[in-house]
Amino acid sequence: MSVASIKEEQGKIVIALEGDIDLENAGEVRKALLANLKQKKDLLIDLSAVSYIDSSGIASLVEGLQVARKQKNELSLVSVSARALRVLELARLDKVFAIHADVAAALAARP
Repeated sequence: MSVASIKEEQGKIVIALEGDIDLENAGEVRKALLANLKQKKDLLIDLSAVSYIDSSGIASLVEGLQVARKQKNELSLVSVSARALRVLELARLDKVFAIHADVAAALAARP
């Protein structure tokens, strides 16, 4: 897994992840999320290039969501790959996270 890109769009930070998110590299995801949440802006996490995510990766996303909510920001998932979406659905986290078809849809949902 790697953080493919981090950019700002319309006042929100878009973090694109790629590859596998598992025990080996979930810490890297966690670190990227928490570092960017320090800017007190909404995060959009692009999972389109994520081929696999395990419970460690899910835990990193959930921790990011908790921190975002605590500081009155949003952490949304965008362009979620079919495999990642299946894991989120199995854990019923598709009901917890705001999930959008793409970055444009997420930007339109919360200006």
